[in-house]
Amino acid sequence: MNIVVCIKQVPDSAAKVAVQDGQVTWGEAPLVMNPWDEYAVETALTVQEDHGGDVTVVSIGKEGVEEALKIGLAMGSNNAILISDPALEAADSQAVARVLAAVIQKIGDVDIVFFGKQAIDGDMGVTAAQTARVLGWPILSLASSVETSSDGIRVERTVEEGRQVVEGKLPAVVSVVKDIGEPRYPSFMGIRKANRATIPVWTLGDLGIEEPISKVHWPELQNPPVQEIANEIIPGDSPEEIANTLADKILGEKVL
Repeated sequence: MNIVVCIKQVPDSAAKVAVQDGQVTWGEAPLVMNPWDEYAVETALTVQEDHGGDVTVVSIGKEGVEEALKIGLAMGSNNAILISDPALEAADSQAVARVLAAVIQKIGDVDIVFFGKQAIDGDMGVTAAQTARVLGWPILSLASSVETSSDGIRVERTVEEGRQVVEGKLPAVVSVVKDIGEPRYPSFMGIRKANRATIPVWTLGDLGIEEPISKVHWPELQNPPVQEIANEIIPGDSPEEIANTLADKILGEKVL
């Protein structure tokens, strides 16, 4: 089975994002693989263990994104591909989907494409569905479990109302949630192999994609206003007295 996992490099979830000199910055915080994508890699490797085949991790970005791809290799993926082109700077989700679909078609004979639920920087969660739309494949989103056969796939989806079982034909695009299972830790041998790996870099020209690429433009960026927060301890000789005082203050502030 030929499996592709689309990943993204993002600032660490503990980073404090701010605007400085009109640009977004996250200070000295490191860039890491999007945490949701780790679950996608884990799912791909689990399917590979059941059916054999190759797992290829793919990402779009600059040279530094290779570090995120190497995490995928260290976890056990067979191949990694970086898509890097100056024209992709500030590309929107539709352009990203177009590029990822072209990568998948260039790899050829792909059975399943896995995504994480969403990226923690943009938080839109639409790229998986948009990529499936470009490919003309079914999208099975928010999967908490995956079962595959030679030509079919069955997933259990986590939705607001509970659980939903969906079946489809391969090839297909699947986005996963953390209930799918904890990502494995990279092994020592996997880390050594990943550090020695040479990751091929493809450009838009290699994919046969011509500009223009749809992009997101931010005319102005600014930090949110600082909120002044004050704490007050309400005195009282009994819980009832404290509650009455609190109720008066809430009504006085017109919170209720």
